[in-house]
Amino acid sequence: MLSKNIIFNNFQIKKKIKDKKKIKKILEKELIISSPLLNSFKKKYKYSFKKSIIKKYKSYKNINLIGMGGSILGTEAIYDFLKFKIKKKIKFFNNLNNKIKLVPNEKNLNLIISKSGNTLETISNFNLILKSQNKNKNIIITENKNSFLTLLAKKLKSEIIEHKNFIGGRYSVLSEVGMLPAQLIGLNEFKFKRLNYLINNKSFLNELIINVSFISKCISQGKNNSVILNYDENSENLFKWYQQLVAESLGKKNKGIFPIISAMPKDNHSLLQLYLDGPKNNFFTFFGALNEKTNKLDNKNLFDKFSNLKNKNLDQIVQAQRYATQIVFKKKKIPFRSFEILKRSEETLGELFSFFVLETILLGRLMRVNPYDQPSVELIKTETTKILN
Repeated sequence: MLSKNIIFNNFQIKKKIKDKKKIKKILEKELIISSPLLNSFKKKYKYSFKKSIIKKYKSYKNINLIGMGGSILGTEAIYDFLKFKIKKKIKFFNNLNNKIKLVPNEKNLNLIISKSGNTLETISNFNLILKSQNKNKNIIITENKNSFLTLLAKKLKSEIIEHKNFIGGRYSVLSEVGMLPAQLIGLNEFKFKRLNYLINNKSFLNELIINVSFISKCISQGKNNSVILNYDENSENLFKWYQQLVAESLGKKNKGIFPIISAMPKDNHSLLQLYLDGPKNNFFTFFGALNEKTNKLDNKNLFDKFSNLKNKNLDQIVQAQRYATQIVFKKKKIPFRSFEILKRSEETLGELFSFFVLETILLGRLMRVNPYDQPSVELIKTETTKILN
């Protein structure tokens, strides 16, 4: 187990791990070198906003969250994973979409997030929202420098909150970027901060190191696809966050991991055949959660070979399919690990965020790529600007 909330079964490794000490040293060094960034995963992290901001805007029941990539994916993951305990509504504007429908003069809080303050899609979406809902209150999270959004914020007399320049978007989920909206929707931001607990947990560190060592070995063997077999629909956005984290952090110098999200058990009927008998260039993650409150089937309409479904609910059926697939994978010697969520909470999600961030940073160092930059993405922005001019 990673913790009392998560059952984790690691990749099966028969031989002794040769690079265990090496990975441990990299981790120890990284916790020092990257401490400014990783501090946001600790309870002692100091936000660039005061608690009075939360009190001032907590009465808003409707929030428009406008951002792209790491500015918004973490909050989407939080909102979906913990939706059962959230009473407020958030509309996410995370792509250019001409079908956006807004209610004129509705009282909303706009939360606009862009590290650079010059993100084209974010500025375009915010412009359209202002056009139809110009009486909303606005909070802008951006770097403390001159940018389009800082100028616009002054024009609109909006709140400006600093996005720390040493925290990249995809690593920002437990900083102001994710924790301000989390607090505004009534979640406890301290409970997400699990890094200190985890790095002092020998069992966690051992599992993390074995996990990283195995993935590194997969990469060296040409297994570059990380396929997430997701059996929990409320975690879809968690893995969209993971997808950006892995792709943007490791996809450099003709190296990288291609993260693929597969919606299960739906994909049993489309992609599973390929996973089982296709090219052996994948490693897999099974992800599921215990959902007690799911619909129970109607016994009176179940008979013959489907009598075994009597008194079963949908969660039991999904679990059976997940376990059955794992058995087949094991028989076919297909590499996989598995996560099973026993309890949905801020702590659980904070542990998952920490695990995947540490995993990605360590893999970047082993692959000898910088896990913190994204140089080629800037090329698209430059060319788009040229065309629009």
